[in-house]
Amino acid sequence: MNKIVDFKCTYDNLIGIRKLVTESTNLTFPDAYKNWDSMAELALAIKEHNHANYCELPFCHTLEGEALGGIIYYGDENGGPRGKEYICSTAEELLSLPAIDYSQGRMAEVLQACSLLRNKGENVVLYISGPFTILNVLMDPRYIFKIFKKNPAAMQDIFDKLASEIIRFVEEAQKVDVNLISYGDAMGGVNILGPKFAKQVVEMFTYPFLKRVEEIIRRETILLLCPKTTFALLGTERAQWRDIDLGVPTTYSEACVQVIGQAKFVGQMCFKNNSFELKKGIIKAVDLL
Repeated sequence: MNKIVDFKCTYDNLIGIRKLVTESTNLTFPDAYKNWDSMAELALAIKEHNHANYCELPFCHTLEGEALGGIIYYGDENGGPRGKEYICSTAEELLSLPAIDYSQGRMAEVLQACSLLRNKGENVVLYISGPFTILNVLMDPRYIFKIFKKNPAAMQDIFDKLASEIIRFVEEAQKVDVNLISYGDAMGGVNILGPKFAKQVVEMFTYPFLKRVEEIIRRETILLLCPKTTFALLGTERAQWRDIDLGVPTTYSEACVQVIGQAKFVGQMCFKNNSFELKKGIIKAVDLL
């Protein structure tokens, strides 16, 4: 079996909030992170500032955790929402959390902002978090890893619960015509979990989750994998590369849009690296085995 290679990413926390961007708007914070119309305006401002070919939402990694009941500090013009305090300390408490209601709260506002931007003809990348990033909002990581080590059956139940919620998020995103869905779980990378537990996460969560996504994702949508996830799949022989020749050099983000309909997953580079150029005009699809 291959070794899981870590991808050293410097973009994980850079979903888009910059003081230079927020100062160019008339938005008030933190309200701008809560309402669909201000979210859309801020996303457009970030797109222009970054000279990007897409808008990105949300502006944090706390959306799913909050929707499950997590307590959030909403931030200000200098930084987006982040976790404030933990609400769970046992597997039983996590498993008893209610299902996400996608028709209410900040979750509904994000989806409405996506819909508005898509109706304006924008490419929209929706950031969806993996299990450890979501759990980081809900529970002290010490307790999470204790459950993982001491009670793998309970951890599997937690993974299954979160997988079902994230699948529903993918389905809701497609209802509003989001064409780019980004999936990452930096808190669950091999650099944090170590090789043994990273392999277990692929087998217990990542691979079965993505196989379910593969079944429901439409030709009009593509899933952008964090390279940490891609290399975990490759290192456990659960995926392989497939070259798609675009014919001309282009940026990675532009290539991802171009291959919608030709691939369900890509993930050789962090999508937030706007300057990364495919000099040979070849992008690598990630095909699950």
